[in-house]
Amino acid sequence: MIDDYAKVIKKLREKMTLSQVEFAQLLGVSFASVNRWETGKHEPTIKIKRKIKALLREYDIKSN
Repeated sequence: MIDDYAKVIKKLREKMTLSQVEFAQLLGVSFASVNRWETGKHEPTIKIKRKIKALLREYDIKSN
C-alpha cells in the first residue's frame, strides 16, 4: 500500500527521466493531473494507481 503518492510519483517520474507532461502522456492523463498528484492536492484513480504500481515494480522502486 502506498501512503504518500506525491513522493512516490515524483520519485518514479524522475527515475524514468520524464517531465510531468511526458509522464502524463504515458499514463493517458493530463499534465494537470500529474501536477496535482505530486503536490498532494489529489490522488490518482484506482485505474492509474494500478499502472503506477506496475511501473514501480518495473523500475524496482519501493513504494514505502
